[in-house]
Amino acid sequence: MAVSKHSYEAVVVGVSAGGLAALAEILPRLDKNMTLPVMIVQHQSNDSDDFLVRYFDRLCRHSVKEAEDKMPVESGTIYFAPVNYHLLVEPDKTLSLSTDARVNYSRPSIDVLFESAADTYTDRIIGIILTGANTDGTTGAARIKKLGGLIIVQDPETAEAEAMPMSVIRHVQVDHILPLNRIGDFVNSLN
Repeated sequence: MAVSKHSYEAVVVGVSAGGLAALAEILPRLDKNMTLPVMIVQHQSNDSDDFLVRYFDRLCRHSVKEAEDKMPVESGTIYFAPVNYHLLVEPDKTLSLSTDARVNYSRPSIDVLFESAADTYTDRIIGIILTGANTDGTTGAARIKKLGGLIIVQDPETAEAEAMPMSVIRHVQVDHILPLNRIGDFVNSLN
């Protein structure tokens, strides 16, 4: 399917097992002039610190921040959900954090981020599902697709854990299935 020039406003990324290596392949490839904000849920253990934020802030051309409650979404910024908090995008395009119950055994949950982003950005959101060993993200990806957004899934053959991308491929009409090393450049082409 040819990529139409569509005006996207934000990117959401869901990743679990194998996420550090997958994100290290994608985030540093994003062009310096890319203006889309990127919001990421990476499943982590509850005792994790802010290593991901510090690591990617050094590695990337964009500012990388841990999301905070009521923080406005700024263009060209990468946000990570903090450990043990759901990350949501509010209708006024600010971020909010929640300690509501786990979804798919996860907090933060990819579904929670993807669904709230879909409701806020409708057909102007890009959802990316990467490696992971569960099914978190499938419901959220379906919501993005239903509201006209774009869904990109990592080719399961290039995923450390294929369960999460396979679940989305089985249950959602995915727009693009790409090997890990092509996702960053593809996102640049959509900016």
